[in-house]
Formats: sequence, C-alpha cells, structure tokens
Amino acid sequence: MLPEWSSSPPELLLTVDRSSGRPLRAQLEHGLRDAIRSGRLRVGERLPSSRELARTLGLSRGLVQECFAQLQAEGYLATRPGSATRVAAGAAAPPSAPPPRAAAPRLVADFRWGVPDLASFPVQDWLRALREAAGAMPTAELDYGDPRGSAVLREVLAGYLRRVRAAAADPDHIVVCNGYAQGLGLALRVLAGHGVRTVAFEDPGSPATVGAATAAAGLRAVPVPVDEHGIDLRALAATNARAVVVTPAHQWPTGVVLAPERRLALLAWARDHDAIILEDDYDAEFRYDREPVGALQGLAPDRVISLGTVSKSLAPALRIGWMVCPPELAGPITEQKHRSDRGTSTLDQLALARLIESGRFDRHLRRMRTTYAARRTTLLAALAAHAPGLPLTGLAAGFHAVAHLPAGVQEDQVVTAARARGIGLYGMSACRASHAATPAQLVLGFGDVGERAITDGIAAVGHLLTG
Repeated sequence: MLPEWSSSPPELLLTVDRSSGRPLRAQLEHGLRDAIRSGRLRVGERLPSSRELARTLGLSRGLVQECFAQLQAEGYLATRPGSATRVAAGAAAPPSAPPPRAAAPRLVADFRWGVPDLASFPVQDWLRALREAAGAMPTAELDYGDPRGSAVLREVLAGYLRRVRAAAADPDHIVVCNGYAQGLGLALRVLAGHGVRTVAFEDPGSPATVGAATAAAGLRAVPVPVDEHGIDLRALAATNARAVVVTPAHQWPTGVVLAPERRLALLAWARDHDAIILEDDYDAEFRYDREPVGALQGLAPDRVISLGTVSKSLAPALRIGWMVCPPELAGPITEQKHRSDRGTSTLDQLALARLIESGRFDRHLRRMRTTYAARRTTLLAALAAHAPGLPLTGLAAGFHAVAHLPAGVQEDQVVTAARARGIGLYGMSACRASHAATPAQLVLGFGDVGERAITDGIAAVGHLLTG
C-alpha cells in the first residue's frame, strides 16, 4: 500500500556532493533514477514539490524543475496540472516475488486455549477511554515517567484488586508491565540476584513460558505434580526451590482450585524456606458455578508476587499487566523494569484506569461472563450429543475445559484427524514438562469460538473423542 500523505509535502532522502565536480543537475537526476529503479520509490508514489526539494537540497527551483522535466521525458515521472509529481507506471523495478506460501486451511472451529473472544473487545469503550485520558493528561505525562507505571493506574488497580480479588494491594508496591511473560521474567531476574537458583512450577502447567523465563534469568526450573487439590506440597518440599509459580484460583490447565488447607501449607512452605510464591491470577474474573476465590497474595503480601493482566479480560494485544510485589522486592523489580524497556505506554495505562474508574470495565466483564457461560453450556450440550459419556473437567471458571479421552484413544491421532476435518484440537501433552501424551487429554478452549462453531466442531469430531 502506498503512503497517503497529508497536504504537507513528503520527505525524500537525496544528497548532492558539491565538491565532486559533477554537475548538480546530473547528480539529482542520477539519485532519482536510482531510487526509482531500485524500488525505493514505488509506482504512483508522490515526490516532494520542486520548491520543497530545492529548499531541502539548497538548489535553485529552476534546476529541480529541469530535472523533473528530463525524468518525465524519460518516462520515470508523471505530472498532471494541479497534481503532485509521481513515479510513472512501469518506471520502478518490479518487486521480487516472495516464495509461495501454502495457505493455512480454514478451520470450522478452533478450540485454541488462552484466547478471549476477540470480536467482543469493547472498541468504542476503549476509544472513549483513550480520548478522555488524552484530554485530561498533563503534558508532564508525556515524559518517561515513573518506571513503576502511571500513578493514576496504580492507584486504580490497587482499589480494584482490593475490591475484586481481596488483595493487599498498595499502589507504591505495584509495577505495571507489558503482560505476564515480562512480569515473570522481571521477577525471576530479581530473585536470581537474591540468591534463588531453582524455581518450581506446576505440572501440567506452562513449561514453555516458565522454562524460557527461568533460562533467561540463569535459573533451573523443576516441575511439581498437580492433583485434584492443586500443587503437591510434599513434592514441592522435596525440591530445593526457593520460588514457585502457581495458579491457585484456577489451575492452568486442569482447572482445579488450590484447596484451603494447601493454600495455608503453601504459605507455610514459603515462610519456612524463605521462598517467594509467584501467583498467576490469569482468569479469576470468569467463574460460573462456584464461589469466588481471593488472591493468595492477600494472605501473605510479604511472600507473594501476584501477576495479573488484561490479556484474558480485554485482549492480549493491549500488552498491559501488573505485579503486586512484596515491599522489599518492589524497588529491585522497579529498577529491573526501568533497565528493561523504560516503561509501558502511559496513554494506554491512563485509558485502562479510566475504563475501570468509569465502571465500563466491570460492565464488559459482566457481559463476557454471560457470553462464556452460554458457550460453556453449548459445549456441554454438543459433547453430550456427539461424545456421550466423555468426562469433562475444569469448567467451573475460565473459558477452557479438559476432555479425558478413553483408554486406547491416542491424543496425537485425535488432534491430527480433527485437523483434517477442519477442527483445531489441542492436546494436554504440550502442557506437561515431559510432553507425555498419557493420560490422553484435550484442552478445549471456547473463549474465541462462537456457539454455532462449537456445535458444528464437536459434531464433526465427536466420534474421534470416544474411540
């Protein structure tokens, strides 16, 4: 796509060498020809006016006009009365054709996990919040600002997290980051500087994400099994880890809630081992048939780093997250954030603050709970009709479920056969540290799949799920 310029003339990088002894007009003609032949200037692209180009290069306007006339006669340029001078059709070298790429097959339904309903992103509310934030933003906010993030957003987040997640959130100890992955990386680098050498994580869980973050921090990652009550505390105690990554409110991907006695035991482990718990509070806003579970951080703010984002509640593309830090780690994490990228977009932070303050964020979450609950019901109905008796767990919250395949059914074969039918299914093996395909399970995401697509998708693969 060609650039669409405003009424101001476009800029063009050309140089002339007055010490070369070569005529200036010849140099200018050669520079323009070369830019057109090489494709740096494309067919139809507008050139600066003769007056502007003369001013920029310190030449007379008459010389530039003579140059334009010569190149027009040669077929390089085209002019029309009242219109800008442009590169003529056929003058530029045709771009080299990229190698052909096989088109990805269009899926009838893609049960990809971890993705919210992207079509339901509140565009108008977000644009309104951006306008309001930009209109009220002091000029000083355009500077780099506090590396912890906007004071306005940190104050709003603290109130929101205290109200909704029962967190012990202090604005001074919140660090705004560019999503969960960055927050985890910042925390682990700081912990490495405080003597931590081994980090435990839930298995199944997020071995790729945690593994990459620990490796970048120079740490060792150790998987710890999860059962129907959450992370196995005996197995955790048998490691020499002094940090652990957990998802206590809605374990990823099994969906279990960390049992009350284990929550207390996990906090006791952290105190006894001088350890830090990294709490991924990734989709706690969406629950259906159980009571809400408060953030673990609220019980031990000196031992827990709570990480949250808007990737599930709004959209991953916003790249806004936050860390509620223990007081003694807030400073080092802030310094690590400052060295990492000099901060997160202030205007987007202020827009998010405005969205939350105005109540439009809560309204969006209520709407999405209704949407996901309907899709959950549709998924259950479709499986009952086309794969009766298939065990399904993890549906009490969030927007994914775990399907337990019967004995003899192989996970990879089901995924491959479903893809051939235009259905995207994903196995639990990717969530296991060993990548083992047994027991055979599927993680069915329904956040970004419409009800009709859920019904059609399950109907197409139901017979594969039951063997």
